[in-house]
Amino acid sequence: MNNDEEKLQSLLKEALPAINTELSRDLWPHMLRRLDESASSVPWFDWALATLLVAGVAISPHSILLLLYHL
Repeated sequence: MNNDEEKLQSLLKEALPAINTELSRDLWPHMLRRLDESASSVPWFDWALATLLVAGVAISPHSILLLLYHL
């Protein structure tokens, strides 16, 4: 059995490429830049939902209690 295991291990090493676990660069500055970009822009549908909420409260003020209940 030991010989078969060694043969299998050598075949696997030949078939699978070596994996480089080292990063070529630091990813943290890139991640911070992406977070800053996404935080500065608010999608249009967020503004649309906020507008609908304000319009709904303006049309029927008693809906404030309903909204507070669901929060």
